[in-house]
Order: sequence, then structure tokens, then C-alpha cells
Amino acid sequence: DLILSSDEEKAAAVAKCTKELQLSPRQLCDAELLMNGGFSPLTGFMDEATYKNVVDEVALPDGLIFGLPVVFDTNDEDLSPGDIVLLKDGDRDIATIEFTDKYLPNKAYECLKCYGTSEIEHPGALMVATERGKYYMGGKITGLNLPVRDFPCKTPAEVSEILPDDVDVVAFQCRNPVHRAHYELFTRALDDALVGEDGVVLVHPTCGPTQADDIPGVVRYKTYEVLKEETKNDRTRWEYLPYSMHMAGPREAIQHMMIRKNFGCTHFIIGRDMAGSKSSVTGEDYYGAYDAQDFAKEKGPELGVMPVPSLNLVYTDEEGYVTADEAKEKGLSEKKLSGTKFRQMLRGGEDIPEWFAFKSVVKVLRENN
Repeated sequence: DLILSSDEEKAAAVAKCTKELQLSPRQLCDAELLMNGGFSPLTGFMDEATYKNVVDEVALPDGLIFGLPVVFDTNDEDLSPGDIVLLKDGDRDIATIEFTDKYLPNKAYECLKCYGTSEIEHPGALMVATERGKYYMGGKITGLNLPVRDFPCKTPAEVSEILPDDVDVVAFQCRNPVHRAHYELFTRALDDALVGEDGVVLVHPTCGPTQADDIPGVVRYKTYEVLKEETKNDRTRWEYLPYSMHMAGPREAIQHMMIRKNFGCTHFIIGRDMAGSKSSVTGEDYYGAYDAQDFAKEKGPELGVMPVPSLNLVYTDEEGYVTADEAKEKGLSEKKLSGTKFRQMLRGGEDIPEWFAFKSVVKVLRENN
């Protein structure tokens, strides 16, 4: 926790600043996770040596696993190492930063290593190429005030307080509304042999920026809130994460596991094609369906978080949700509805089958369409 507690300390920190900068939505998410300990052990945006080590080795210079670089980008030619700058979100003072270095990143190389491609058809590579500034700057953060958001984001310390002691905590990450299959997936994860008795699930969606065609974070938050009420369950907790997605597949799976460890989780559900993305030109997947799971299994023991592979569930007329293997063995009749078809039905006012989506979620999506 890098946030100053007293008004006197905050005023003294602000007095040292010689410049002010407005944070972009992505920078605001990164600053918040630096301040509240979500990116622990980082205490600031990465300097060049740390950045290069993470890009090349998926680790900090001391060897600790770290999935993706956390960088402060700028086009400002006048910013220099040694500057102490006040970071703001509108009128709200968020943090101060004392810059330590300024460097020109090799963005194409960064994308190739982190996303597996430097093509701008990849949403992460497009973000790096078109949204980020020319320079990256390292610097230590001093927190002043957490952002005010439409969705509440508790700190790691606050989330840890509400989690039960001495039981496994299984994190479920998502960036879309939770539908029936997702709900079945994370509730059944508690029955996995890897999870101890009396374990709980922390549903911990990201509500920050993501790829362009995703549902806005505020709308996603509303769907989670109605579903939380509808499916009240003593073994399920719901909280929200101010994180901006990179759609980086295997590398992002590691990033999420590392963050959730800081929030008190012991296990992490890895879905098929987690944080995956398709080419905006060809529609081809950038990652294999199990690349993220395989990488998580490789790195999980070292990271200290147990990956729990998600079940491949399908809906059947005869037995509801079962695994795809079970449906095949029993010759059950599967029902399918693609995400594209669902969105078309949503826009067209058609009835959405309840085996696919919760009525409460559909109502929120329609009201905010």
C-alpha cells in the first residue's frame, strides 16, 4: 500500500511537484494497482532495465515472475528524469511520481515477445502502436487518492479482509457479462480435486479498458451486481478489478494470477483461450485454446498460485450443463448459441434462451444497449 494517510503528508508530496499530468484511462488503472498493492512488489512504473527483463524473461530482475510490463508512456519531450510530477484524473489528485529514467522502447519487439505478434491486427499491439506515447518513463509512485469510479474497486487489503481464513480461494477472471456457462464453470470449480474442502470462489472481473468491441466496464459492472443478488451463495464473493486488458493470452494469464495472489487468492481458474484474441483482418486466433492453461501450469508452482483448468461445458436437452466429453459419450443433444448470434438477438429484441443467459443480465444489457 503506497497511499499516504494524512492530509499533511499529501499536501507535502504535492508541494514537491513542478508539473501536472492527466492520466489516460489505462494509466489510471495501472497507477491504482501500483498504489494499492495489486502490482506488488512494484512500487512504480518500470525503468528500462526492469521493462526489458519482463519483456524477455517474464520476470523482474530479481527473478520474480511478472507477466507483462507496467509502463508510463508519454509524448512529452520536456519531461525528464528527476522531475516530480502530480498525476491527476480530472480535478482529483491521484499520485505523485518521481521519474528515474526516460527511454525509447522497441515497441515491435515488445509486442512480439508479450503478445506473440507485432501485427497491429492484434488489439494489444494496436494499443501499444497507436495509443501509447513515444517514450516510456520509470518512476516511483506516491499515492494520494484512489480514483472515484462508477464501480467500487476494493484494495487487496480490503478484499483479503472479507475472504475466509485457512481455506482455498479460487479466483475467476472475466471481462464480459457472466452467462449460465460461466456461472456453472466457476461454481463447479470448487469440486475440482485441486481445491480443498470449504473453498470459496472470488469472482473478480476486470472493469477497465479492454478491446474496442467489448461491452463498456460500467455496463458489465451492472450485470454483475444484478447477478450477485440473483445467485446469492455463501461460497461466492464478488469484487471488481481496475485493470486494462491487453488480450495477451498466456502472458496475461500469468499477470492475472500474480495480481490475484496479491488479493489473497490461492487458486486461479484458467479458461480455454483465456485473454485470447483474433486478428481484426483474418479472424484467425492468435493463441491455441490451451496455450494459456499450459503456460499457467508451467509457471504456477513458481508463482505460488495453483491453476485450475476450466471445464469445457456444453448445454444438453437431456441433462443441462455437462462436460463436452460426457455429452459425447452419452450421445446427448447439444444446444449452441454463438456470441455473435446472441448479440444479434439482443439487438433485435428476440427472446434469449434461459439456458444461455440469466434474465436479469439480459435486461441490463438491453437497457444499456
